[in-house]
Amino acid sequence: MPTFPRAAGILLHPTSLPGRFGIGDLGLAAYRLIDFLSNSYQQLWQVLPLGPTSYGNSPYMCYSAMAGNPLLISPEQLQENGLLSQEDFANLPEFERDRVDYDRAIEIKIPLLRKACENFRNNASELQQQEFAGFCRAKAYWLDDYALFMALKDALEGKSWYDWEPEIARRQPEAMEKWRQQLDGEIFYQKFIQFEFFQQWSKLKRYANMHGIQIIGDIPIYVAHDSADVWANPEIFCLDEETGAAALMAGVPPDYFSATGQLWGNPVYNWEALQQQHFKWWVQRFEAMLDYVDIIRIDHFRGFESYWAVKEGETTAINGTWIEAPGVELFEAIAQQLGKLPVLAEDLGIITPEVEALRDRFEFPGMKILQFAYGSDAANPYLPFNYPRNCVVYTGTHDNDTSVGWFNTASDYEKQRLLLYMGCISPDGIHWDLIRLAFSTTANQAIIPLQDILGLGSEARMNVPSQAEGNWAWRYQPDVLTQELSDRLKLYTELYGRAPQVTHGDRRGCGV
Repeated sequence: MPTFPRAAGILLHPTSLPGRFGIGDLGLAAYRLIDFLSNSYQQLWQVLPLGPTSYGNSPYMCYSAMAGNPLLISPEQLQENGLLSQEDFANLPEFERDRVDYDRAIEIKIPLLRKACENFRNNASELQQQEFAGFCRAKAYWLDDYALFMALKDALEGKSWYDWEPEIARRQPEAMEKWRQQLDGEIFYQKFIQFEFFQQWSKLKRYANMHGIQIIGDIPIYVAHDSADVWANPEIFCLDEETGAAALMAGVPPDYFSATGQLWGNPVYNWEALQQQHFKWWVQRFEAMLDYVDIIRIDHFRGFESYWAVKEGETTAINGTWIEAPGVELFEAIAQQLGKLPVLAEDLGIITPEVEALRDRFEFPGMKILQFAYGSDAANPYLPFNYPRNCVVYTGTHDNDTSVGWFNTASDYEKQRLLLYMGCISPDGIHWDLIRLAFSTTANQAIIPLQDILGLGSEARMNVPSQAEGNWAWRYQPDVLTQELSDRLKLYTELYGRAPQVTHGDRRGCGV
């Protein structure tokens, strides 16, 4: 049996779930989604990075590579656990149902989280206190630095760590101890909300696994410059020793899509220092991730073979250089400590034979995108007849338009090639045609954005990579996951041999 058996699933970030607090969370709607997936014979739920987001709300730019996003915590579950009351929800505003309102969600949810923390601190049972203490001990390797980092950011009015006073920016022991004592209450709060996130997420993951659904989580290769990871581990990043700025910045070189490339600004890794530490930070990162998910999708996988590095001061990615990375040694070290890695490789973009060799050496499935298949000739690697079995096929990802939106704006050449390939567009709509095509391929796994299952247009797009604001905001409405939709998805999943081979758990509905 292959490592990744033939299966189907969906791509949906939890922020896109419905709910009454302005943003999707880990409450009842998440359990209803799992019921829908289970009843539709889906076995995979892929999410984006789950970390605490910064400016722009991108899950790929987080304050920590290992912490959870507090905005995903369900206040209703806090109420069920006695940490909030119904009266706390008395004056909730009306939110848009199909868009996340990040600013207003923060205004509503953060005071609720702080109140829940206060109630926990004053009234937690002995068992709850023991569970909290156990969590803090088990996660201390990242939690202690993260909690102090976030407490400092709040105390210092949101300034980036490299703009803090030198003694705390450089983590001098006296300054660290002074601030720990001064911010004791805020540090407790930061640890509490991570505890609650982990409790709620773990409960949801158990429910998913019980219903035969594995969760695929996302690891961005780079971390945000202004993050607890870089502040706490400056020696493993290429930083300017005087200013803390990124001495070498991550990005990708100029290509067909951008004449100046993409300059992301994240500091690249000091791989020599990481090797000397036996890749300890990366091992811990994978270990932390496997607490949250069953399968890990590595974003920008090619950066583990070689990466584009741009010197400090450059304003575009033009003047960069390729530098070789020790990907083989890294993945061998991780596998040695954690076992065979359940990894999917995002191998899109400029992929060389060396990158393919690294991917194949560890038998990581790569990605195939149907929207990329029709712009060239028969050698196009995204055409279904070119797929190996060990890959994951998508109609599109979070960075693409929806299938309906893509088709509406595709070139005449692409439309003609697609029509020739498929024969016709069915009355069901282009989205179902592409879903069926994805399901019919030899790819072991097929993952469909929920927007495509719902047949939505460009208004439901999750992210436009070149657009600075307005991304990551789409939400679905609670009444759209109908029995008719479930039956259709189930029919095609079964037809193309992607249904579960055994009955998983019981299917009694939401046990929240």
